[in-house]
Amino acid sequence: MGVLEDKARARLFYRYLSKVYDRVNPFVWNESMRAEALEMLALDEDDRVLDVGCGTGFGTEGLLEYTENVYALDQSRGQLEKAWAKLGKHDPVRFTFGDAERLPFASDSFDAVWSSGSIEYWPNPVAALREFRRVTRPGGSVLVVGPNYPRSTVFQKLADAIMLFYDEGEADRMFREAGFEGVEHRTMGPSYKPDVAITTLARVPEE
Repeated sequence: MGVLEDKARARLFYRYLSKVYDRVNPFVWNESMRAEALEMLALDEDDRVLDVGCGTGFGTEGLLEYTENVYALDQSRGQLEKAWAKLGKHDPVRFTFGDAERLPFASDSFDAVWSSGSIEYWPNPVAALREFRRVTRPGGSVLVVGPNYPRSTVFQKLADAIMLFYDEGEADRMFREAGFEGVEHRTMGPSYKPDVAITTLARVPEE
């Protein structure tokens, strides 16, 4: 487990990163990548969507282009404060301080769940994905964007020491173990590193 796959360390890390996050983020997660991921999710305008690990609201802003029924959650108050400054604390997004592994929402509450740039900090990704499945209605969709596993042995060792990086095979395992079906993956990234991220779309089985 990497040093940032610890909730207390991750919160401390983001307390400081939140100050510069919006300037750094475009180098690894930009508007073009967000638009491609949103097309995969294929939201309808009346869909109720949850953004888990919303950070400063970059993904949340993209979701609002498709639906007004957006909820967002993060475990970092520093990140949430940045999101509130952009979007308002209560409207149009319903923000919640909380944990991806213990979502404070009723079962079948959402038509879709989105999470970008958060899975790498979860101590137990499968537990969080099970929570995603629980709060998403049967037949609904879940999309997760995370860091693709490096090809270089040197960078693999560095990645493993910091936080979760994973490939398509590991993503398949996590999503299927969490009870999803119809799992598909797409790598994406900025022009200088077109495979820096792995985006996984999965469906909650119909009952």
